[in-house]
Amino acid sequence: MLMFGVILASSGLLLMIERGILAQVGPPPLHPPAGPSRRDGRDSPAELELEVLRDTRNRTIRALCGQRSMPRSVWELPPGQRRTVLRHLLVSDKYRFLYCYVPKVACSNWKRILKVLDGALESVDVQGKMDHKSDLVFLGDMKPEEISYRLKHYYKFIFVRNPMERLLSAYRNKFGEIKEYQQKYGVEIVRRYRKNGGNSAGDDVSFSEFLQYLLDEDVERMNEHWMPIYNLCQPCAVRYDFIGSYERLHADANHVLEHIQSPSFVRFPERQAWYKPVTAETLHYYLCNTQRRLIRELLPKYILDFSLFAYPLPNITSEFCRQ
Repeated sequence: MLMFGVILASSGLLLMIERGILAQVGPPPLHPPAGPSRRDGRDSPAELELEVLRDTRNRTIRALCGQRSMPRSVWELPPGQRRTVLRHLLVSDKYRFLYCYVPKVACSNWKRILKVLDGALESVDVQGKMDHKSDLVFLGDMKPEEISYRLKHYYKFIFVRNPMERLLSAYRNKFGEIKEYQQKYGVEIVRRYRKNGGNSAGDDVSFSEFLQYLLDEDVERMNEHWMPIYNLCQPCAVRYDFIGSYERLHADANHVLEHIQSPSFVRFPERQAWYKPVTAETLHYYLCNTQRRLIRELLPKYILDFSLFAYPLPNITSEFCRQ
């Protein structure tokens, strides 16, 4: 039934994929910062564009989630899907909010903030490896009545990112830097998709091999770092009050911190000096050096992330890639 909803809501985008008409539009900032309008009472063109994009996203979510086949609460989800979303909803009872964390969308910094708000961490600037489990409260660890109460009464937010940019970030980080992922996933990927790849240590997975692996993988069994945001956070079953975007990370984070009335000393952390972000040029390079067939076939798995969160489909036309 969910697949029917996906096809119905996204048929226009899928048609564009088939025809190769891929929009060349920059990643849209989805939420304007909270603050006064211009003195003349008129919104700037950028502010108007943000309002249009936000309205488009909200209308799309309402249209898809309003279909009979779509879940209207976490209790209508199949057990596996319910476990996934409840495992990704972090709780702050002190500030009465739920945050659905999405790996590769600044979730480590948000977890730092939760720990600071709870008194488990002195500052968001504390150095050291991030512990993603301790001193955090997960909604899935609570009783059904406690879960329902918080879903109904707490402020709920999520942060999203361009789907292909998020996948590239996960690929470069996990297979280029993390030995655990190289051994657990990389070795199998190379063995499966490369002739005579049995001797690989898993640290030389190509981006095309990674995408082929995603294409063959069951979405519900994916690792959280490349599972679609829709499946991680279920925006139909959970009615989020705010959807922030990675492209406007600090502005949107400040909006959330102001809304929950966090202490003034709590701020969103600055990007670490060692961090190497995925630039538009980097994404362009990887996509244009990947088989178009592979990208076209993979897009339907992430089509809800593109359409619901108002991200343009990747432009992989010959004209664009020649630039």
